Amino acid sequence: MEPRLLPIGTVAERFEVAVSTLHYWERRGIIQPTERRSGRRYYDADEVYRISLIVIWQETGLMSLDEIAAVLAGRTGSTDWRDIVGSRLAEIDTQIRRLADAREYLGHMLACPRDNPARDCPELRTEVDMRHAERH
Repeated sequence: MEPRLLPIGTVAERFEVAVSTLHYWERRGIIQPTERRSGRRYYDADEVYRISLIVIWQETGLMSLDEIAAVLAGRTGSTDWRDIVGSRLAEIDTQIRRLADAREYLGHMLACPRDNPARDCPELRTEVDMRHAERH
């Protein structure tokens, strides 16, 4: 066996994923073992790199497995990975704006001297009134 080939258990342990997860990714067609011996899967450095990308993108990019598969496939006749990444960036920007708003409200509430800011805070009441007026 080539020294650069890693068995599935070692790869799963390295990336802290279950062996069944690697099997699932294989069934989905996003990874492929380099070699099989006695039913056991082995991965070369390129496939380990690919697995690393999948793990990173799931953890940091909040990308779905379908999106990851499309990005890994690169540009095809029907899909351009840039569209997928651009869409995810737009969604993340929206989430960032929402989280910034939430942070502002929570920070205000924490600093509010009122015993019951939801009921007694004039700034929160003004904000609610403005939002209500915008929707009607």
